[in-house]
Amino acid sequence: MAKITLDDVRKNKDFAALIDRANFNLEKMGYTEHGIRHVGYVSKTTANILREVGCDEHIIELGAIAGWIHDIGNAVNRLNHGLTGAVMSMACLEKMGMDMQDISMIIAAIGNHEEQSGIPVNEISAALILADKSDTHRSRVRRKNFNLNDIHDRVNMSIKKNYLAVDNESKTIRLVIIMNAEMSSIMDYFEIYLSRMILCEKAAKFLGYKFELLINGAVINNQDARIGAVPGGEGKHVSEE
Repeated sequence: MAKITLDDVRKNKDFAALIDRANFNLEKMGYTEHGIRHVGYVSKTTANILREVGCDEHIIELGAIAGWIHDIGNAVNRLNHGLTGAVMSMACLEKMGMDMQDISMIIAAIGNHEEQSGIPVNEISAALILADKSDTHRSRVRRKNFNLNDIHDRVNMSIKKNYLAVDNESKTIRLVIIMNAEMSSIMDYFEIYLSRMILCEKAAKFLGYKFELLINGAVINNQDARIGAVPGGEGKHVSEE
């Protein structure tokens, strides 16, 4: 079996076409950007998380691949796109000659990244969940179609800065968000992201960490943590806009 790398997957015409079509479909549905910018962010962040929690280079590479192709199921339908994308990814990766053991880890991660049915089942899936759900930012808003009355556009446009950090000293994975409270509220954020943040808590726990969400300096989800914490707390940044 061939050793398939992220670079191989990035150059693969089948995956490129599916990523492009998935992003096109989601634009027509009114969703935020899911193209090269998003999959690049998720790929890099997944790999960085795995590196910080101590995974080996092979698992890190598989995580980067999973991040790059995790949303191709949207080329078919938004509903259950994780499951659809897992089956599609298996076919494409098998065609490329990837070892089935490696394929099985990647498709398990892709098939479990949706908050509706996802459960972290391996290190790659846990890191992919955290990377994907942390990608909220104004750069995802499709400017030509921006609608202030659309909650997805409004929430994403309000986010001025966000980053994910892994703090190995306190065993915390921390998502820090700075948002414009005049444009959108924390309640708006949770109307979209509550179930996703709950899944992030499960993903962090799978990796042996706790998950901490800070919005505008306040720790939102962890009652044991300090309230009014200064944004930019301890930990190695694994993503940043």
